[in-house]
Amino acid sequence: MNKSGLADSPFFTKPANAVIAPPPTLNTTASVTAEQPIPKPSKKSSSIHISKPKTARKLLERDTTTPSNHDTVIPRHHDTMVSSNQDTTIEIVRKAVKEMGKEAATHRFTIDEKKAVLDLIYSYKGAGLKTSENEVARIAINYILEDYKQNGRNSILDKVLKALNE
Repeated sequence: MNKSGLADSPFFTKPANAVIAPPPTLNTTASVTAEQPIPKPSKKSSSIHISKPKTARKLLERDTTTPSNHDTVIPRHHDTMVSSNQDTTIEIVRKAVKEMGKEAATHRFTIDEKKAVLDLIYSYKGAGLKTSENEVARIAINYILEDYKQNGRNSILDKVLKALNE
């Protein structure tokens, strides 16, 4: 037999000689001690007597393995809820990047940062979206600036700058 999943784990198997004690019965009319017999309710009595259901023992004795026809269901929609604040930020960044940048700037990146940006561009190109290093950098800069305008001392920029200067 091919073992797989938690049901095959030794931590989840039922011991062979385990004795399952029936659940205690609940009698709401009187407290019962070891010396007192359990009173049987009469038909005229208004007391409530709850006993274990007949199928409880069967439920406890069931196998813990998951049947092969019960599979994990993966949701089809992997969308996330986007707040209206994030929608506003996205629109502001989109407008800023749409405007043609004319000021020349030089930024120094590490080799890993450069490779990561190139990997992003390649991934988006494979998905049919055209982008460039310049566009990715401008999106990042405009996002950080907008986040700072909205959140000030709680912005990502402020938190990272404080962490860098510790």
